Amino acid sequence: MGLIYTLLYRLRITPWEQAAKDQQHAIERLLEREADERGKPGRALDLGCGSGRYSVMLAERGWEVTGIDQVGLAIKRAEKHASEHHVHVRFLVGDVTALDPNVVGGPYDLILDVGCFHGLKNDERAAMGRGASRVASPNASLLMMAFKPGSPKPLPHGADEKDIARAFPGWEFITSESASADNLPGRLKKAAPTWYRFRRSAS
Repeated sequence: MGLIYTLLYRLRITPWEQAAKDQQHAIERLLEREADERGKPGRALDLGCGSGRYSVMLAERGWEVTGIDQVGLAIKRAEKHASEHHVHVRFLVGDVTALDPNVVGGPYDLILDVGCFHGLKNDERAAMGRGASRVASPNASLLMMAFKPGSPKPLPHGADEKDIARAFPGWEFITSESASADNLPGRLKKAAPTWYRFRRSAS
């Protein structure tokens, strides 16, 4: 899978990056809510960060950010994007299903996933959930955007509240809301992108 995404980034065939632009206003609102509830921005981990759009957005709002993606070319673009916006973000080339606290760091108050989890297989999802839980702080928040399950190929498998809950035991579902699909092509609109918010149970 990593080789496929590397090739697509090299060819600049990255429709998921374009789709991410449509979530700009939604994620701004969600991040404002997170900061308001916490009193101030904390530490954030952007899983499958791609070219760093949301990592940079978080940093601009005062979060201490780490972004991770398996595609080295995407990380290079993310580093350039952060430099152009004059913010510091720690970017890592790595596997979201094998998060090592000694490498990734933490603890993180916010775990962000905009379209990564919903393309993983069940065992990969479970591994991602375990790793994210290891680097999350007590009462950390998980913000995830995912397509509905059963989306036709070549779209990702999709995920819903139950799928996320299975992969993130010990996290409580808070709310969900439809994501913006106004500028998406027809097939993507039918995938019903949705934002999910979970909160880790304090332990």
